[in-house]
Amino acid sequence: MDSFFRTHAYLVEHLNAPVRRDLMDEIDWNHRLIGIKGTRGVGKTTFLLQYAKEKFNPDDRSCLYINTNNFYVQDIGIRQFAGEFYNHGGRVLLIDQVFKLPDWSRQLRDCYDRYPNLKIVFTGSSVMRLKEENPELNGIVHSYNLRGFSFREYLNLVTGHNFPSYPLNEIEKRHVEIATEITKQVNPRKYLNDYLHHGFYPFFLEKRDFSENLLKTMNMMIEVDILLLKQIELKYLAKIKKLFYLLTCNGTSVPNVSQLAKTLNISRATVMNYIKYLMEARLVNIIYNIGEEFPKKPGRVQLHNPNLLYSFYPQSFDQHDVWETFFCNTMWKDHVLNKDGKGGAFIVDGQRRYKVVEHPSRLKNGIDIFFAVNNCDVGTNNQIPLWLFGFLY
Repeated sequence: MDSFFRTHAYLVEHLNAPVRRDLMDEIDWNHRLIGIKGTRGVGKTTFLLQYAKEKFNPDDRSCLYINTNNFYVQDIGIRQFAGEFYNHGGRVLLIDQVFKLPDWSRQLRDCYDRYPNLKIVFTGSSVMRLKEENPELNGIVHSYNLRGFSFREYLNLVTGHNFPSYPLNEIEKRHVEIATEITKQVNPRKYLNDYLHHGFYPFFLEKRDFSENLLKTMNMMIEVDILLLKQIELKYLAKIKKLFYLLTCNGTSVPNVSQLAKTLNISRATVMNYIKYLMEARLVNIIYNIGEEFPKKPGRVQLHNPNLLYSFYPQSFDQHDVWETFFCNTMWKDHVLNKDGKGGAFIVDGQRRYKVVEHPSRLKNGIDIFFAVNNCDVGTNNQIPLWLFGFLY
C-alpha cells in the first residue's frame, strides 16, 4: 500500500491544473459513490487529483488516487483493494478509468454495501450509461459530466481574468450589458479562433503536437471506449472509423443513412447504432428534427466540437460550419437542440429559434428568433455575439 501512497503524493505534488473547473463546486461531495464521466482528453485524471489536493493534506492517508492500469489492482480487483485501503484507515478512494476492470459495477456495489464509511469517486468514459446499463448502481451512484474547456475557461486561462458563466436566459435578456462589461477588459474575438482550433481539450497546454495528440485521442475513443464498452468485435473497427470519416466529409448536410449502409456493407440499423455510439463518445452531435429522436434518421450530424474539424486533413470546412459547431457544442451541456427546417435555424429547448450568422448589419430585428453573430463585439436587441455563448459554462 505504501507504493500507492507514494505515487499519489507525487502526482498531487506535481499537479499542473491552471484552470479550476466549475464542476468542483457543482458536485455534492457528501455522496458516497460519485461517477465523473467525460470524453478522453478533457481532464478527468487532473480533476480527481485536484480534488485530492484541495480537500486533503499531502500526508493524509485517508485519501488515495489509483489508476486501474496498475496490474496489482487488475489482479485483485476493486473489492479487495478497497478493503485493504479501508483497513489502513482509508476513507476516500479515487479510482481512475474504472471501466477497465471486469465486473466493475458489481464490485463498486459490494464496496458500497460493505464499507459504509468509505467514499468512492471514480472516472469513466462518456460512453458509459451508469444507471441504464448497470442496475446494481441505481439509487446509489451520483453521476456528473466533465466537459472540455468552455471558451470562457480558455479566455480566463490565457488572459488571467476570472469571468463568470451566465445561464442562457440571462444572456438573452442582458447580453448587451454583459458583453459591454467583458469587452471593456478584453477583446474576446481576438482569442476565439485559437479556441476553435485547439482550446476545447486541456492537453493543448502540454508540450506535444496538439493535432497528433488529438488524432491519437480520437482513435482511442473508438478503439477503447466504443469497442470495449459496447463489446463490439474488432473486425468492425474499420467500418466504424470509415463511418466517422464519411460523416465528417458530409459536413452539416442530412446524412444519407441508406447510402452509408450500402458503402459500408452493413445494415441501416447498424449504421444508426454506430452513429449513436460516436455521439456517446463525444465525437459527433446528433441533431434531430423537432419531436423526433433515436432511432429516427438524424436531421443533422456534426462533429462534437470545433477542434475536431481541424484534424481532418485534407478535408476543409466552411467557416460557417465551424461557427455552428461551436454554437451547438456550447448548448449541449444544459439545453436540448433540434433542427429547424426554416433557413438553417436551430430550436433550443423546443421553443426558441436561433440562427448563426456572420454579420449583424444584414439582420432585421424580430421577436421569434435570436441571431448568434460572429463579427460582433457587443450586440443589440435579438442579435447576440457568437463568442458570448462560450460563457454558458
